[in-house]
Amino acid sequence: MSKTYYDPDDLKKFGDIADFEPKLADKFFDYYGEVFKEGALTEREKSLIALAVSHAVQCPYCIDAYTQDTLSKGCSEAQMMEAVHVAAAIKGGAALVHGVQMMNKAKKLSM
Repeated sequence: MSKTYYDPDDLKKFGDIADFEPKLADKFFDYYGEVFKEGALTEREKSLIALAVSHAVQCPYCIDAYTQDTLSKGCSEAQMMEAVHVAAAIKGGAALVHGVQMMNKAKKLSM
């Protein structure tokens, strides 16, 4: 297998961020754990959201983690891909709506 910039084994080292700043890492992991607990949304729904966001922010570690997590929570491949398409639509729409800013500026400069 070819070497990539992102080493998939680094995901296993996520907890190691506490080595350099344990107090803040503890706060983050406490918060992270609370966020993903069952609440108004199920853990399964939160996992699908996390999978979609992982793609939107293009985090390979998160994509790996939440692909595994969504599968473990009973999500189908079709549901996972639909979540990715939702992320793509939102990210694409966000880029396009910023085109209005460009249009406004271009019109102002063209006057």
